[in-house]
Amino acid sequence: MKRKAQRPILITGADRSQAEQLRSRQVRYVVMMSIRGVCLLVAAVLVGTKAPLLWLWLPLCLLGMVLIPWLAVILANDRPPKEQYRFRHKPPEAEEGPRQALPSKPPPRTIDADG
Repeated sequence: MKRKAQRPILITGADRSQAEQLRSRQVRYVVMMSIRGVCLLVAAVLVGTKAPLLWLWLPLCLLGMVLIPWLAVILANDRPPKEQYRFRHKPPEAEEGPRQALPSKPPPRTIDADG
């Protein structure tokens, strides 16, 4: 009997891989630019049909067509936040302070020939 392949359990504090980060930014960019395309189509339909309240809907569509691409580029070029800044409260390990792997060295001894 075959077992289903399971995703490995994440047991480290490592960030996502660069490929995963890039893929999620690409998907977000495509979704936002698709919304921009929808704004363009809606504006064209509203103008073509001379819809009521055109003075209200057309500026909103134009704002979406200008603001959404700007946000899409900014968000596509930005890396995700580090895990330590994603939570309001720090985990208990972070409150203790950094741990040192090795004990600190004592200061070097100075031997004075005159004394």
